[in-house]
Amino acid sequence: MADPATEIDVAGRAVRVTNPDRVIFPATDSTPAATKLDVVAYYASVGEAVLRALYERPTTLERWPKGVFAGIKQATRSDPHGDAFFQKRIPKGAPGYVETAQITFPSGRTADEVCPTEPAVVAWAAQIGTITFHPWPVRRGDVDHPDELRIDLDPQPGTDFADVVRVAAEARRLLQDLGYRGFPKTSGNRGLHIYVRIEPRWSFTDVRHAAIAFGRELERRLPGEVTTKWWKEERGETVFVDYNQNARDRTIAGAYSLRPLPGGPVSTPVTWDELPSTDPRGFTLRSVPERVEKLGDLHADIDDVHHSLEPLLEMYRRDEAAGQTDMPYPPDYPKMPGEPMRVQPSRAKR
Repeated sequence: MADPATEIDVAGRAVRVTNPDRVIFPATDSTPAATKLDVVAYYASVGEAVLRALYERPTTLERWPKGVFAGIKQATRSDPHGDAFFQKRIPKGAPGYVETAQITFPSGRTADEVCPTEPAVVAWAAQIGTITFHPWPVRRGDVDHPDELRIDLDPQPGTDFADVVRVAAEARRLLQDLGYRGFPKTSGNRGLHIYVRIEPRWSFTDVRHAAIAFGRELERRLPGEVTTKWWKEERGETVFVDYNQNARDRTIAGAYSLRPLPGGPVSTPVTWDELPSTDPRGFTLRSVPERVEKLGDLHADIDDVHHSLEPLLEMYRRDEAAGQTDMPYPPDYPKMPGEPMRVQPSRAKR
C-alpha cells in the first residue's frame, strides 16, 4: 500500500507532503501533538517572513525526520549515523526549483548548500524533516563577506531569560552609541539573538573580531553579569556573548525557525519594548502564525540600512593595543591566524 500523501499550495507552487499524520512534536502537558503536515503548514503560513531571513543565503538544514522524541540519536562528527542530523549539502532528489550556493568550510572543502529563493523551498525542506534552518550570514552573490553581525546572548547555568533581557537592554544602548540598529529575536530556547546588517566588505575574521569587541564592551559595562570567556569553566553565572557564532561555517537558527524542543518553540522576532514582558516559551508553531498575521514581520525593514563595521573594529584594535589578544575558535577548527593557545585553563596549568 502506498504511503498516504497530500499536497498544499505554497505561494502558487504545489508541495507534496508524505506521511502527513506522522507526529513530529509529541503532545506535552500544555501543547497538543504536531504532525508533519502541521510543521509544513506552519512554514507555509509564515513563508514570506521566514524567507526574508533565508533569502539567497546558503542554509544548513537541521533534520529530524523521525520526529522530536526523547531518545532520538543525533549524529555527531565522531558518529555520523544518527536519526537527527545537519544537512550541509543539497539532498539527492531535491525538486528543480531548489537552488544552491557553494560555500567553503574552514578546512578548505566546499559544498553546495540549499539556498532558498521562494517559500516553497522552505516547505519542501520541512517535508523532508527539517525542523530548524541555519542560514549563513552571507548572500550567494558574495559568500566570503558577511552582511550580518550576530550578537548571541547565551545564559549560562544559574541565569535565566530575565538576565538575558537585562543584558539586552545594555546591548541596545551600546548599539545606539555605535549608531547601529539592532533587530532582536528569541533563540527559541533561553537565549536572545540580535542581528545588525553590515556592509558586505569585511571578512569573517573581521566580523568575529567585531563581535568580540562588542562582547568585551558589554563586559565592561556589566561586570560580573556578562562574559566572553570561551571555556565554560571560566564563565560562572553570567550571560555569555558567543562571538564564535560569527566565525565561518558557524550558524544559528534563522528567524521563524522551529527548534527541536518540546512544544515546537519558534525563534521569534520581538520588539525591544516588549522584551521585558516576553516569555519565549509562548512562541510556538501554534501561536506565531497569528502573531505574524497581527503584527507583521518585525524584521520587515532589516535590509533598509547596512552599517559600517569600523567603529567596532576600532574598539577591537584598541583592546588589542591594551594587551587583549584574539580569542579561541571552536575545537573543530584548524589553528587560526592570531589565535591564542586553544586549551582549557585548568589543563594548561598542569
